[in-house]
Amino acid sequence: MFSLLLPRPGRGNDRGPRPFPIALILACLACAWLFAALPAASTPLPLTFPQALRLAEQNAPLLKAHEARLEAAREDAGRAAALPDPRLTLGLSNWPVTGPDAFDLRADEMTTQEIGVMQEFPARAKRRARQALADAGLAQAQAMSLAGQGVVRQAAATAWIELWAAQQARDALLALREPAEVATRTARARLAGGSGTATDALAARSAALLLENRLDAAEAAVQTAQAGLSRWLPARAAPPVAEGPAPALMELPAGGTDPMAAIERHAAMRPWASQQAVAEAQLDAALAGKHPDWSVGVTYGRRDRAPDGMPRSDMLMLEVSLGLPLFTRNRQDRDIAARRAELDAAAAEREDARRAQRETVNRALATWQGLRRQLARQQQEVLPLAGARARAALAGYAGGGDLQAWLEARRDEIEQHLEQARLQGELGRAWAALAYLLPDPENTP
Repeated sequence: MFSLLLPRPGRGNDRGPRPFPIALILACLACAWLFAALPAASTPLPLTFPQALRLAEQNAPLLKAHEARLEAAREDAGRAAALPDPRLTLGLSNWPVTGPDAFDLRADEMTTQEIGVMQEFPARAKRRARQALADAGLAQAQAMSLAGQGVVRQAAATAWIELWAAQQARDALLALREPAEVATRTARARLAGGSGTATDALAARSAALLLENRLDAAEAAVQTAQAGLSRWLPARAAPPVAEGPAPALMELPAGGTDPMAAIERHAAMRPWASQQAVAEAQLDAALAGKHPDWSVGVTYGRRDRAPDGMPRSDMLMLEVSLGLPLFTRNRQDRDIAARRAELDAAAAEREDARRAQRETVNRALATWQGLRRQLARQQQEVLPLAGARARAALAGYAGGGDLQAWLEARRDEIEQHLEQARLQGELGRAWAALAYLLPDPENTP
């Protein structure tokens, strides 16, 4: 066993070394490293609103999948109009297999050993249609990528705003701890002085405990919101904390001021437009199916010498073939009819998506406008009034008044703080639904 020799404390003249195990040293170092790493792993990750969106776009697997499909569509578009690979042909013709000359390559002067090359040339209309179809597929992949970016931005923005609103509610409730402690101390002092009752003291203590319950629920809401935002962050990231100011939820960015003005440019609508373009390209490809293909083949045939040793001439063959789309009724015509039906379906689905998008935007706009008015009233009137009422009731109780008035005012103040957090979260969701309608960066916050 490996060991490290260290001096032992002296016992008279005993100065000999004693072994100290290296395994114990390594274990101590590992424990020190582990304890040093634990605080870093639990340290919260402060995130501003722009940072959260940027990290979401960098780490979303959905966007990586769209990027991979976009790259695949680019590669497909680059090869769509290419000619088919040439064919190498090997053969043996006019080879006798019966009679006295069976399997003799030199017996019959027509026996030839052949090697050739064949190239197919699809109709030009078909090649153009294939290229157009591939380009439409590339445009569809780009539209899906833009739509995915909008989905990720909207989801990350909503998650950050919900965390910010939950933190606001928790902090507001934390600020109410001190008045609760003041009321509890006042009730105990009045009870000790003979001017109060045990009922008031117990009621004040009960109000403080109920506040702690609300704080626990608020902390749970913060942790739930952290889990929602962590979905858009790198794996094994620390729990996020919403830092900095929230976006201007009372105002829409440039792209959301008139959501219906450019509904076809909405990120959610672009995949439907590209799907219809793909259906149109498929119909063009089906129409091009009536154009004939043709091919060219060149074959070189070598003949062995005759049995008497005389040389025989080699052979060269040139072959041109042309497709004959004569019976189109049960082939090309049915393909064309099927593609027309798919185009009609794509157009109808696009119109249905347009109506659904119009309904979604109108609902979000109405919700945002209503919540904006409610939150403005909550911040400017309701919350200040509830706070003033609670402070006046507490001051009145400290001056010898009734505790019940403070308990009621206190309960109302807590409920109004929670109502404000709820309004902020709902307003954030409606705002995000309107702010990220357009994929253009200049039209989004």
